[in-house]
Amino acid sequence: MMNTQSTFATKQINAVRAHIKKTWKTLTRSHEHLLQSAKDDKLEHKPGTPWIVYISPQEDCPNVQSVLERSLSAKDMEQIAIRTLPAEVEAIRGHGLLYLPGPYVVPGGRFNEMYGWDSYFILLGLLRDGELDLAKSQVEQLLYQVQHYGTILNSNRTYMLSRSQPPVLSMMVMTLFQHTQDEEWLKSTVPLLERFYYYWVVPPHLNPATGLSRFYAFGDGPAPEVLFSERDEEGRSHYERVKEYYRTFEVEDYDVSLYYDRENDELTNLFYKGDRSMRESGFDITNRFGPFSIDILHYAPVCLNSLLYQMEQDLAQINEIFGNEDLVQQWRERAENRRNQINKYLWDEKQGLYLDYHLQNGERRRYEFATTFYPLWMGMASPEQAKRVAENIYVFEAPGGIFTSTRVTGNQWDAPFGWAPLTLIAVEGLHRYGYQQEGDAIAHNFLAMVIKEFERHGTIVEKYDVERCSAKVSDEICFGYSSNEIGFGWTNGVVLELLAALNL
Repeated sequence: MMNTQSTFATKQINAVRAHIKKTWKTLTRSHEHLLQSAKDDKLEHKPGTPWIVYISPQEDCPNVQSVLERSLSAKDMEQIAIRTLPAEVEAIRGHGLLYLPGPYVVPGGRFNEMYGWDSYFILLGLLRDGELDLAKSQVEQLLYQVQHYGTILNSNRTYMLSRSQPPVLSMMVMTLFQHTQDEEWLKSTVPLLERFYYYWVVPPHLNPATGLSRFYAFGDGPAPEVLFSERDEEGRSHYERVKEYYRTFEVEDYDVSLYYDRENDELTNLFYKGDRSMRESGFDITNRFGPFSIDILHYAPVCLNSLLYQMEQDLAQINEIFGNEDLVQQWRERAENRRNQINKYLWDEKQGLYLDYHLQNGERRRYEFATTFYPLWMGMASPEQAKRVAENIYVFEAPGGIFTSTRVTGNQWDAPFGWAPLTLIAVEGLHRYGYQQEGDAIAHNFLAMVIKEFERHGTIVEKYDVERCSAKVSDEICFGYSSNEIGFGWTNGVVLELLAALNL
C-alpha cells in the first residue's frame, strides 16, 4: 500500500479547488440557460428546427411559458418550442428537455441535463464549496421530478421518462437537512420520498420470492440516445457492435437466444429491455451481469438493495425527528428484513465479498465488482463481514485508486477503469469500520492521479484508467461511448470529499 502521507503541495490543491469552484458555474443550468439546456448532442436534430421543451401537465403551462419568456431573449425563444407533456409517453412526438423550475448542476460534456445519481456526489461537492442555495435547488429539482414525472429520472429528457437511476434521494435530503436544520422542509419531502421508495419495492422492480429489488426499465426498443450518439469510427452503433460480438463469440454467462435471434441477426425485445435496465442501474456498460450486462433483469444487485436499506433507515430517522414512534418501528423492521435478505442472498462467505444474486438459477455471480463496498458504506455489514471485505481490497487496488471490477472487457465500467463515486464509496465504507489506513491509501492514490492529470490537461474528467493513472481512455473502450467527458460533476464532488477525508 502507498504511504498516505500527503505528497501534494498546497499550491496544487488550491489550483484544483479553484478550478472546481469555477466549474460549478459553467455546469449550472437555469431558466436563463434554457436554450443551452435544450440542445442535445445525443439525438439527431434537423438544423433550423426548434429544440423542444416539455412542461408537466400538472403545471400552469401559460404561466411557466411567460416566466421563461421573461428570462430569455426573443432570439433564444424563437429557437425553442414549448409543449405540454402528453399524459402517455407513447404520445410524445419529438424528444425534448423536461422542464425543471430551479437551477441544477449537470455532469458536463455530452451530459447536458440533470442526472439522478450523479446529483448526490454533486451535492456533496456543492456543500463542501459553500454553494448552499444551489445544493438546495439540486435536491428540490429531484423532488419535483418525483412529483411531476413519477420518479427520479435517469435524466430530464423525454427519452428517459421510462427509467430511473440508483435511489440516492433520501441520502440527499438528509445530507441537506444536516446543513439547514429546516424541519418544515424535511416534513414536506416525506410523501415524495415514500412515493419514490415504492417505485422500487413493488413489482416489476420487486422480486417477491427474495424480497429484494432489481433494476427494470419500462421502455421498449433501442434507447434513442444510444442509436444516434454511440457510434464508432466506422459509423456502427453500439447495437451493431453487440450483434457482431454475438456472431463472433461464444457466450456462456446466459442463454443468448433470449437476447439475440441468430437466424435473423436481430436483437430481441428482451435485449432492449435489459439494455435500458442496465442504464437505469447507472453502470453502463460492464460485463457485471454477463456481456453488456443484458441479463441484469434476472439479478438482485448489491448496490440497489444497499441503497434501499439506507432509504428505509433514513425514513425511520425522519419519523424519529417528528416523534412518529410506530412509523419508526415499521421502517426499522423493513431495513432489518432487507439486511437479513442481503446477508442470505448477496453475502458470499467463501469469497468474503458481496455478490449479485441470479434470481432464476439461485446462484451468486462470481464477478468481483466494487459495489461490494456498498454494505460497508451503509453500515449494514457486520464487523466480521467488513473485515473480510477489507482483507480482499487487494483484488480491486490500483495505482490510481480502485478498479471498478477485476476483469478487462472493453467496457468502461470494468477494469482498467476507475470512477469517482465507487472510489468515495469504498473509502467511506472502509473508514466507517475503522480501516482508516486502507481507505486513506485509496483516497490518496485517486487524488494523486486526478491532480497529476489536471496539471497535465487543465481538466477534471468523468473516468480514469487507474492502472496507467491516465485520463486518456478512449482507445481502450470498445462498447458504448468511448469519449471521456470533461466537467465533471461527480468527480468534482468526490475530489472535495476526499480532500476533506484526508484533512487536506
